[in-house]
Amino acid sequence: MMDRLAVDELITDYATAVDDGDWEAYRGLFTPDGRADYRSAGGIEGEPARVADWLAESMRLFSMRQHLIVNRRLRFGLHDQDTGDTVRVRADYVNPMRLAEDEGAAPDFVCGGRYAFGLLRTHDGWRLREVVVQEKWRRLPSPAPAPVIN
Repeated sequence: MMDRLAVDELITDYATAVDDGDWEAYRGLFTPDGRADYRSAGGIEGEPARVADWLAESMRLFSMRQHLIVNRRLRFGLHDQDTGDTVRVRADYVNPMRLAEDEGAAPDFVCGGRYAFGLLRTHDGWRLREVVVQEKWRRLPSPAPAPVIN
């Protein structure tokens, strides 16, 4: 039960780091050999420092971000013959965001899909070894209606 709570906290820390733009915290969530893959959402794949730099740049478009990560399914596994050293997490997400140019407005960009997280227990606790985003849908801002000419 304690491992399950610790894993849940790590996933929440991941969402919070991305939403708050805390890229140092984001990098610290990963193992040294960690990888993140955002290609299905139009992003990149690579080691956490490189991906954090890409996220920092691309997230500037949005003044508000809010990852809602739900339906978490955990499967504890084996690593080096030691039960419980790894865990696979599948979780759905909805991510409303507001474009920076629309400050104060409701979110106008929303996407959703599924995360696949691979975690490893380290001496410092659970860390992300792999994050794969599978974006399933997105809703873009509606264009402004054309002016009515009388």
